[in-house]
Amino acid sequence: MGNAGPSGPADMESAEAKYIQQTVKDNCVVIFSKSYCPYCDEADKIFKRLQVQTTKIELDDRKDGEKLQNILGHMTDAYTVPRVFVNGKCIGGASETKQLHKKGQLEELIKQCGMCS
Repeated sequence: MGNAGPSGPADMESAEAKYIQQTVKDNCVVIFSKSYCPYCDEADKIFKRLQVQTTKIELDDRKDGEKLQNILGHMTDAYTVPRVFVNGKCIGGASETKQLHKKGQLEELIKQCGMCS
């Protein structure tokens, strides 16, 4: 699942942490993922089926990707990808996204930020 274990303390005041916080604040749905991860694709496809625009950050395509993943791990208590944020809140990974969708709760979270089509 795109594991990256804790690699020391994360600097929550760093430029990378601020980038994560700003990206999550500015976008209704943000998926931090890796291009080769099938779980990341699974989460992304759920939003595509709902016709909801996502902001997808491919950590393996970024020089600071490992650092971002470490910060996300400290922020969310999970070091795996995807890390899915809806309306400013981390909802978890692919399994949690799928569960929320099955229960009809994912759409409600999306509606809260006015993005549901």
